[in-house]
Amino acid sequence: MRQDISDLAAFYASPLGQAARDMTLRKVRENWGDCGGLEVLGAGYAMPVLEALSDRAIRAVAVMPPEQGAEAWPIGRLNRVTLAAEDALPFPNARFDRIVLVHALEESPEPEALLREMTRVLAPAGRLIAVAAARNGPWAPFESTPFGHGRPFSRRQLAGRLREAGLEPTGWTRALYVPPLPWLSAWAEGFERVGSRLWPPLSGLILMEAVKQTLALQPRTERVSVRRRPVRRATVVGPRPQPAGRRPAGA
Repeated sequence: MRQDISDLAAFYASPLGQAARDMTLRKVRENWGDCGGLEVLGAGYAMPVLEALSDRAIRAVAVMPPEQGAEAWPIGRLNRVTLAAEDALPFPNARFDRIVLVHALEESPEPEALLREMTRVLAPAGRLIAVAAARNGPWAPFESTPFGHGRPFSRRQLAGRLREAGLEPTGWTRALYVPPLPWLSAWAEGFERVGSRLWPPLSGLILMEAVKQTLALQPRTERVSVRRRPVRRATVVGPRPQPAGRRPAGA
């Protein structure tokens, strides 16, 4: 069951949520820059990340599942959020240059269908980043945060899901080393620097980038061995020659 939109919004308005947003956004920007001149889609609850990328992007829109609910964004401007089923997005094929998934895979009832739909709307040269709670990380067991709901992922599991949907992973990284305790949020930056060096596997999040598999597989041709048979000369049937000096009967 998906979390309610009000719970997600309340978390990201808190100091701990802001720390989670900052650590996630840093990794996205390391890969994508500011997304200038690109069309960007955020799925699940990606607005904390989208908000920082929307200034330079040609267009940045968010899609959320009906079970979660949605809120208007950006505040005071034309709304760019829509509710849509995960396997039936209201967008044409190959529309977006970048797609970021946040709080999308962990609670999805059909993650395969969700990722296949993301593959459909991703441009041939586009890139996708899936953000998911790390299976062995300190955040997954804590239901007091959004990352403690649904199914967490290991790196291998996340890569497998992406490949099944026609996406090829190109890189991965980790983020969010601060423990999920509100009073430690002020030291999130220090935890990030130290944790990434001393205990890399103990991150709260895994971020994996993937591209669309656009090269069609060529059909495998079987080599057939042709056995050559000798060609027999045709036999010509005609009158038999008679022995010399012998006349045909009746002559």
